[in-house]
Amino acid sequence: MTDLKPLNWKAKPGVGLNVVRRADGGMTLTFSDLSEATLREWHDFALEHLLGSDRLTRNLYDVRAVKDISEKAIRAAVEVNSDPSARNIRLAVVVADEKVAGAIRTIASLALPETAAALKIFTKIEEAEAWLARPLDQIA
Repeated sequence: MTDLKPLNWKAKPGVGLNVVRRADGGMTLTFSDLSEATLREWHDFALEHLLGSDRLTRNLYDVRAVKDISEKAIRAAVEVNSDPSARNIRLAVVVADEKVAGAIRTIASLALPETAAALKIFTKIEEAEAWLARPLDQIA
Protein backbone atom coordinates (compact mmCIF):
# COMPACT_ATOMS: atom_id res chain seq x y z
CA MET A 1 0.00 0.00 0.00
CA THR A 2 1.25 3.50 -0.80
CA ASP A 3 1.48 6.24 1.79
CA LEU A 4 -1.37 8.71 1.74
CA LYS A 5 -0.67 12.32 0.85
CA PRO A 6 -0.53 14.53 3.96
CA LEU A 7 -3.76 16.37 4.64
CA ASN A 8 -2.23 19.66 5.84
CA TRP A 9 -5.45 20.79 7.48
CA LYS A 10 -6.33 21.62 11.08
CA ALA A 11 -9.72 22.55 12.52
CA LYS A 12 -10.12 26.24 13.28
CA PRO A 13 -12.48 27.89 15.76
CA GLY A 14 -15.53 29.42 14.10
CA VAL A 15 -15.17 27.34 10.93
CA GLY A 16 -17.90 24.77 10.22
CA LEU A 17 -15.68 22.37 8.31
CA ASN A 18 -14.02 19.07 9.15
CA VAL A 19 -11.65 17.31 6.75
CA VAL A 20 -10.37 13.73 6.90
CA ARG A 21 -8.30 11.70 4.47
CA ARG A 22 -10.21 8.81 2.88
CA ALA A 23 -8.67 5.34 2.68
CA ASP A 24 -8.69 5.68 -1.13
CA GLY A 25 -6.48 8.79 -0.89
CA GLY A 26 -9.26 11.34 -1.41
CA MET A 27 -10.87 13.51 1.23
CA THR A 28 -14.17 13.72 3.05
CA LEU A 29 -15.15 17.28 3.87
CA THR A 30 -18.05 17.62 6.31
CA PHE A 31 -19.72 21.01 6.55
CA SER A 32 -21.80 22.07 9.57
CA ASP A 33 -22.37 25.58 8.22
CA LEU A 34 -21.58 27.73 5.20
CA SER A 35 -20.66 30.94 6.99
CA GLU A 36 -18.23 33.43 5.45
CA ALA A 37 -15.43 31.98 7.60
CA THR A 38 -16.24 28.42 6.51
CA LEU A 39 -16.47 29.32 2.82
CA ARG A 40 -13.17 31.21 2.94
CA GLU A 41 -11.38 28.34 4.73
CA TRP A 42 -12.82 25.73 2.35
CA HIS A 43 -12.04 27.83 -0.75
CA ASP A 44 -8.41 28.39 0.23
CA PHE A 45 -7.96 24.76 1.31
CA ALA A 46 -9.52 23.41 -1.91
CA LEU A 47 -7.42 25.60 -4.20
CA GLU A 48 -4.23 24.69 -2.30
CA HIS A 49 -4.95 20.99 -2.74
CA LEU A 50 -5.77 21.43 -6.42
CA LEU A 51 -2.27 22.81 -7.00
CA GLY A 52 -0.80 19.46 -5.96
CA SER A 53 -3.40 17.33 -7.74
CA ASP A 54 -1.43 14.90 -9.86
CA ARG A 55 -3.72 11.86 -10.09
CA LEU A 56 -7.34 10.84 -10.10
CA THR A 57 -8.90 11.43 -6.69
CA ARG A 58 -12.22 10.70 -4.98
CA ASN A 59 -13.66 13.39 -2.70
CA LEU A 60 -16.90 13.52 -0.75
CA TYR A 61 -18.56 16.73 0.43
CA ASP A 62 -21.10 16.04 3.17
CA VAL A 63 -23.37 19.07 3.51
CA ARG A 64 -26.40 17.27 4.97
CA ALA A 65 -26.25 19.42 8.12
CA VAL A 66 -26.74 22.56 6.00
CA LYS A 67 -30.43 22.98 5.20
CA ASP A 68 -30.10 26.13 3.08
CA ILE A 69 -27.20 26.50 0.67
CA SER A 70 -26.81 30.03 -0.65
CA GLU A 71 -26.17 30.88 -4.26
CA LYS A 72 -22.89 32.48 -3.12
CA ALA A 73 -21.73 29.15 -1.65
CA ILE A 74 -22.67 27.27 -4.81
CA ARG A 75 -20.91 29.82 -7.02
CA ALA A 76 -17.76 29.48 -4.87
CA ALA A 77 -17.91 25.72 -5.41
CA VAL A 78 -18.42 26.20 -9.16
CA GLU A 79 -15.34 28.46 -9.25
CA VAL A 80 -13.14 25.84 -7.58
CA ASN A 81 -14.72 23.02 -9.61
CA SER A 82 -13.92 24.91 -12.84
CA ASP A 83 -10.17 24.98 -12.13
CA PRO A 84 -8.40 22.83 -14.75
CA SER A 85 -6.78 20.76 -11.98
CA ALA A 86 -10.26 19.69 -10.83
CA ARG A 87 -10.60 17.40 -13.85
CA ASN A 88 -8.61 14.83 -11.84
CA ILE A 89 -11.35 14.65 -9.19
CA ARG A 90 -14.50 12.59 -8.80
CA LEU A 91 -16.66 14.54 -6.35
CA ALA A 92 -19.76 13.23 -4.59
CA VAL A 93 -21.85 15.86 -2.81
CA VAL A 94 -24.35 14.61 -0.22
CA VAL A 95 -27.16 17.03 0.63
CA ALA A 96 -30.12 16.98 3.03
CA ASP A 97 -32.91 16.67 0.48
CA GLU A 98 -33.92 16.89 -3.17
CA LYS A 99 -34.81 20.61 -2.89
CA VAL A 100 -31.21 21.45 -1.99
CA ALA A 101 -29.92 19.06 -4.67
CA GLY A 102 -32.04 20.79 -7.33
CA ALA A 103 -30.77 24.25 -6.35
CA ILE A 104 -27.16 23.08 -6.56
CA ARG A 105 -27.72 21.39 -9.94
CA THR A 106 -29.23 24.57 -11.39
CA ILE A 107 -26.33 26.80 -10.42
CA ALA A 108 -23.63 24.14 -10.90
CA SER A 109 -24.69 23.77 -14.54
CA LEU A 110 -22.74 27.00 -15.09
CA ALA A 111 -19.44 25.16 -14.60
CA LEU A 112 -17.34 24.46 -17.65
CA PRO A 113 -17.69 20.69 -18.22
CA GLU A 114 -14.36 20.19 -20.00
CA THR A 115 -12.39 21.47 -17.02
CA ALA A 116 -14.67 20.51 -14.15
CA ALA A 117 -14.51 17.63 -11.73
CA ALA A 118 -16.84 14.72 -12.34
CA LEU A 119 -19.54 15.75 -9.90
CA LYS A 120 -22.68 13.99 -8.77
CA ILE A 121 -25.18 15.05 -6.10
CA PHE A 122 -26.81 12.58 -3.72
CA THR A 123 -29.30 12.61 -0.86
CA LYS A 124 -28.07 9.26 0.53
CA ILE A 125 -24.49 8.84 1.66
CA GLU A 126 -24.52 5.11 0.82
CA GLU A 127 -25.23 5.91 -2.85
CA ALA A 128 -22.46 8.52 -2.87
CA GLU A 129 -19.96 6.04 -1.43
CA ALA A 130 -21.00 3.38 -3.97
CA TRP A 131 -20.46 5.85 -6.84
CA LEU A 132 -17.07 6.88 -5.47
CA ALA A 133 -16.06 3.23 -5.09
CA ARG A 134 -16.48 2.55 -8.80
CA PRO A 135 -13.24 2.31 -10.78
CA LEU A 136 -11.98 5.80 -11.61
CA ASP A 137 -12.30 5.16 -15.35
CA GLN A 138 -16.08 4.71 -14.85
CA ILE A 139 -17.05 8.29 -14.05
CA ALA A 140 -20.43 8.55 -15.77
